[in-house]
This record gives sequence, structure tokens and C-alpha cells, in this order.
Amino acid sequence: MSHTPPDSERDKEQDAPGDLTLWQTFQSVLWAMLGVQKRSNAKRDFSRGKASHFIILGILFGLGFVISLIFVARLVLQHATQ
Repeated sequence: MSHTPPDSERDKEQDAPGDLTLWQTFQSVLWAMLGVQKRSNAKRDFSRGKASHFIILGILFGLGFVISLIFVARLVLQHATQ
């Protein structure tokens, strides 16, 4: 069973001053790639996030996605020619 903090604790995490943690930035980029994001998290990202962190993680996610597509395509083509 996973422990999820009460809403008040989650709100405190989101409203805490300072930059976003690496984990929060990672999650925001992942949800952005999937096309979903909570409004509260989007506000937090715009107010506390650094554009350079989002850009770097976005590029890394994009490269990872392209590399995984290449891998899957080669795997499929390899099995199709056998």
C-alpha cells in the first residue's frame, strides 16, 4: 500500500518557496509529454521552475523517445525478415 499525504501536505509541497526539485521537474516534463497536467502543477511550474531545466529534460525525453522508436523499428524489421 502506498502512502499518499493528505491534501494539505501536498499543497504545502507545491506552495513551498524555492526552485522545483529534480523529481518535480521530471514529473512535469513526463506529464507534458503525455499531454496531461494539473492546473495547480502548471502554475507551480511557471512560478518556480527554471526554463533551462525543462528544456534540458525535454530534450533528453525527446531523444529517449526517438531512440526507443528506432530500437523497436529495428526489432520489428529484424523479425519480419527472418
